[in-house]
Amino acid sequence: MTSDLPASPDQPESTPSTALPPPEPGKPMEVAPQPKFTRAAALWTALIMGFLVLIVLLIFIAQNTTSAEFAFLGWHWSLPLGVAILGAAVAGGLLTVAAGTARIFQLRRAAKKNLKAALGG
Repeated sequence: MTSDLPASPDQPESTPSTALPPPEPGKPMEVAPQPKFTRAAALWTALIMGFLVLIVLLIFIAQNTTSAEFAFLGWHWSLPLGVAILGAAVAGGLLTVAAGTARIFQLRRAAKKNLKAALGG
């Protein structure tokens, strides 16, 4: 049993307004334009990827809980192995970002100097 009421014979059948007319023979079908990739879509994609990476890192740390001894310049300490490896990876990433940032500033300064020289300033 459905909740639709039967149509009365004196009213024409209603068609949905979103229905497309059938394509004409010999004419290619029109394809609706694809939605553009927006900043909001990029944000959601980045958030989802970030959470997936976070889950993988948490699993890595949870499975590598064996304590490891470390020494550096007279300091001695122990950390879980997963935390130590993750810390080393983060430190390496920050060092790479610092070197890349310094190079970008260097290139920008050189570009501005060349632009001023080309404009005669």
